[in-house]
Amino acid sequence: MGPSPSPRGRIPVQQPNRALPAGPEPSPRRPHRLTGRLVRAGLAVLLAAGGLVAAQATGAGAVTTRTVSAQAAANPYERGPAPTVASIEATTGPYAVSTSSVSALSVSGFGGGTIYYPTSTADGTFGAVAVSPGYTAYQSSIAWLGPRLASQGFVVFTIDTLTTLDQPDSRGRQLLAALDYLTQTSSVRSRIDSSRLGVMGHSMGGGGTLEAAKSRPSLQAAIPLTAWNLDTTWPEIKTPTLIVGADGDTIAPVATHSEPFYASLPSTLDKAYLELRGATHFTPNSSNTTIAKYSISWLKRFIDNDTRYEQFLCPLPQASLTIAEYRGNCPHTS
Repeated sequence: MGPSPSPRGRIPVQQPNRALPAGPEPSPRRPHRLTGRLVRAGLAVLLAAGGLVAAQATGAGAVTTRTVSAQAAANPYERGPAPTVASIEATTGPYAVSTSSVSALSVSGFGGGTIYYPTSTADGTFGAVAVSPGYTAYQSSIAWLGPRLASQGFVVFTIDTLTTLDQPDSRGRQLLAALDYLTQTSSVRSRIDSSRLGVMGHSMGGGGTLEAAKSRPSLQAAIPLTAWNLDTTWPEIKTPTLIVGADGDTIAPVATHSEPFYASLPSTLDKAYLELRGATHFTPNSSNTTIAKYSISWLKRFIDNDTRYEQFLCPLPQASLTIAEYRGNCPHTS
């Protein structure tokens, strides 16, 4: 469950009319995103040029081989095959997934949880994401995100909190404690690149996601889901943030929560606001293709620096049967 609404939250929120379109629907610290991208882009140009020289001598096949090598060198964090709409909407991605249970008695700073991770080690290390449930809820309420995201090439930790009544600032600290456990102590720590981490959460866990991003600017991605937090201004956040709201949310109405959260983020930040159509505060507690599609794209784009996923985020998605509104700044620069 989410938190009990404040007196203001009980007043029905009048939403603006939105027309349905006619069309279809830490290890060594990672370099600064922009600097690293410029360096990798320069390397890609050099390698591509080398490929052209090789092609003159050995034929067109060399162009393809060398171009692929240039792309790999340009982004060593890229994982998995080239994405399609079908692949990011699928309930299962290209990686087989294993799980590991973490007892609350074996950790400190959070309440234990379940780790979902790609079974194969052939691709090297992966980025990692910690996910918090909402007020009075347990990890079971957000468990569907574990295998869904892990099968796309992430280590995912769905956590329980110290108590089900913990407030957003506490949940933010617990998300960070969970990431520290993942990268420093867990049985899968060797599978994780500790410079590529993100946070997600539902309701008060979403509010905690904002708190975690504020506290640890080195995080690569944050996704609050129908988030609740009494603090509505977040100008300090430096982490690329996708805020997901629901048009029918009466517990954390978008007019007093998700929309002000988004508006307060720095204008220079890579950010987006996705408002689900026909959804409630509890929509993120069940498997949802729209949430998964854009969460996967956001995590891939910013944790893995994988620009192959930019196509799903820019140009901005249009209103549809499942999207009431989408805002953001494009193209992304991180």
